[in-house]
Formats: sequence, structure tokens, C-alpha cells
Amino acid sequence: MEKPNLDYVEKLARGDESLRKKLIDIIKNEFPEEKEAYYKSLKDKDFKKTEENVHRLKHKIIILGLEESYKIANKFEHDLRELNLGRVKDFDKILIAISSYLKTI
Repeated sequence: MEKPNLDYVEKLARGDESLRKKLIDIIKNEFPEEKEAYYKSLKDKDFKKTEENVHRLKHKIIILGLEESYKIANKFEHDLRELNLGRVKDFDKILIAISSYLKTI
């Protein structure tokens, strides 16, 4: 499985340490809230809300350089429109990997 990284954040910051820190802080603050909202909508079996939450989380996934995970999330988002939870375990693995990584930065 691919590992999260800050390559994209570094590109955006272009050497500006305060911008780099601001971007990381945004990710670290928003990700747990978005992840919690995702799990709540999943538990409530609110497919529309779950799809919206996956869409929001996809932004964090791509910012953290997880291109293959982004593709999985995109497919999962589309599956949810068909009320299909077949990729939920794959998506969980992505969220766990990001959660672990965010503790290290």
C-alpha cells in the first residue's frame, strides 16, 4: 500500500515554511472531523451523506500524495450512488493509514 507524503504540500508551499505549516495544520484539523462525519453517516446508512463525506475526504487523500487511494475513493464515491458498500474496507484502510501518518507530522 502506498504511503502518505507531503510532496504536494511542499510544491504548494514553494519553500514558504509558514504556508507549509498552515497547510499541514488545516489537514490535521479537518481530517479527523471529516473522518468522524463519514463514519457517522455510514453508521446511519445515509448513503447520500456518506458519498458527500467521501468526496470531502478525497481532497485530503490527493493532497497527501495517495494517487491509488484517490482512485479507490473515487470508485467508492460512485458506488455509494448505487447503494453499494463493496469498497468500504478498502476505504477504511486508507483512513487508517492517513490517521497514523498525521500523528507523525
